[in-house]
Amino acid sequence: MENCSDFLDYLGPDISIKVLTYIDDPSDLVHMTSVSRFWRQFTIENGFCKKLCIRMFPEVLCFKSVIEERNLKAPIRSSNSVEWEGLERDHRVYARLAQSLASRRTKRDCIQKAISASSTDNYPEESIAHTLEPSNEVKGRPSYWSSEGKDDPNLPETLTYKLKSKLCVVNEIKIQPFEAFFQYGHPIYSAKAVRFRMGHSKSPLDMKSPIANDSVDDQKSPDNNYIWTYVSPEFPMVQENCLQTFKLPQPVLCIGGILRIELLGRIQKQEMDGLYYICVCHVQVIGRPVSGFNVDILDFLGNYTLRLEDKDSGSSGWQSFKARIRQLRTLGVRSFGI
Repeated sequence: MENCSDFLDYLGPDISIKVLTYIDDPSDLVHMTSVSRFWRQFTIENGFCKKLCIRMFPEVLCFKSVIEERNLKAPIRSSNSVEWEGLERDHRVYARLAQSLASRRTKRDCIQKAISASSTDNYPEESIAHTLEPSNEVKGRPSYWSSEGKDDPNLPETLTYKLKSKLCVVNEIKIQPFEAFFQYGHPIYSAKAVRFRMGHSKSPLDMKSPIANDSVDDQKSPDNNYIWTYVSPEFPMVQENCLQTFKLPQPVLCIGGILRIELLGRIQKQEMDGLYYICVCHVQVIGRPVSGFNVDILDFLGNYTLRLEDKDSGSSGWQSFKARIRQLRTLGVRSFGI
């Protein structure tokens, strides 16, 4: 044992940081904290869990601070102790976030509710709420949203939705244009192209509440009500009656839980009035809600606080994650005589 040397000591801090930054599994970072006291300190001080989250989703850079609700009433300690406790808190929160972001849970529709449409031709018969129905016909009646008719085919429309969590990993959006089977020739009122925005309401109250206070069912929601943290490239839409998939260049972490679909340009003119319309039958936002976290707005420059909610710390998933950490620490103590 006298000739054994620590891997980190052998490489030195700079090379060790460079090597360990390539770790891409959160459980491996948990193992690292169980090797020895020195490895635990090295892992926490260098924020490897946060660096892993940023590599997976660059949007994590927006979080300038973290809060762990269950530890808000910690006793006052010395400045050095407070600094170390802050590093430990960051490690715990980002380890939990990394675990959630790396999850391989089945992707599903993440829409919680429809918020607003930029225009609606006939309300409520052609409300945005109908885009949440999986069929183009409900109870014998057509189910779709329709814009107002316009002379200019280049005028866009928007549909805004609230997702199921303040943090959602979004992989793709699916949109089905509506085929007016009750009109001559069965015209399909698709857009020329689509683009997607993700972000949050400007109101801190809306960010914290389970249900956003935005007006619902086609009441116009001004663009300045939201801050967009992500804007996708444009995707062409085909004039076909099918659920069309628009896969993002890479998965996106939606911060704030608001998604807006921009429908860019009109193709189909309605015969009876000679105006251009866009009609959508169905919308899905495919991804995974990241549960157990909330987001606080620090300012309108894209800086936020990531909050690990106390209610989630009692969940079975979090408890098993903590139990695994304790078990690994115990194994590390027994193996290395710490």
